[in-house]
Parts: sequence; structure tokens; C-alpha cells
Amino acid sequence: MRLTICSVGRLKAGPERDLIDKYTKRLQWPLEIVEVEERRRLSDAELKSRESELLTGALPAGAVRIAMDERGNALSSPKFAAKLGAWRDQGRDIAFLIGGAGGLAAEHRDSADLVLSFGAATWPHMLARAMLVEQIYRAQEILAGHPYHRA
Repeated sequence: MRLTICSVGRLKAGPERDLIDKYTKRLQWPLEIVEVEERRRLSDAELKSRESELLTGALPAGAVRIAMDERGNALSSPKFAAKLGAWRDQGRDIAFLIGGAGGLAAEHRDSADLVLSFGAATWPHMLARAMLVEQIYRAQEILAGHPYHRA
């Protein structure tokens, strides 16, 4: 199983990058972070459309698509781990999509295999990346029966 995080925006050096690096180094599953960005000044609608195109181009073919969106399902860590474990056991690759400041376009939510939320609050997309990588690591440890995750 290969994991890809397709995300709008470039992550600069700082605490979010440090957290992502910390958990990425601990992962046994290959993880690639693909960053896309539109630098032209566009209207909000045009920008969201363009970001959608860029994200679509970054998606690995045939991967399970998980859209990160505040309107999605808030899964417990064990339930998230179970979903990842099932896809891993099927030999599936997984792609997570994280939108920019305007969120994901509806077509990404509508075509996703899972729409996942970190709760009702809105999180900065750079922090959401760090939270996602930590949850992926936590899922790995849950599936391995490691005590990192304490219920």
C-alpha cells in the first residue's frame, strides 16, 4: 500500500513541517506528499476550479480517494485504522485530498470513496496535513497492536 497526500499549497519550514517529518519518518508505509499551487490571481470560483484541476492531475491512478472535508465523517482512530487496514489488505493505494483556503471542490467530495473530517471545526490546511500524517501513523500502530494508541 502506498499513500499519497495531494494538497493545495506549499508547506514552508516551521512546526507543521517538523510534525509531518517526525511522523513520516516513523511510517512503514511509503508516503508521498504532492503539493499543488496556483499562483495567478483568480476569483474565488476560478481558483477553486483551478485547484480542483491540479488535484485531479496529482491523483495516482486507481487509488482509493479520501477527501478531507469538514462536512465528512468523523471517524475514531480505531475505525480509521480499520478502513486503512482493509484497503491495505486489498492491496489498494490510498490518496488523501486536502483543499486550499476555499476547501475542496464538490466533484472531489462527490467522487471520493470516503469523505473524512477532523470534526466540526475548521482547521488550517497546513495543520490538517500534520494531523493527517499523525493519524496515519496512529493507524499503523493500532493495526500492529502497539500501545502508542491508548483507548
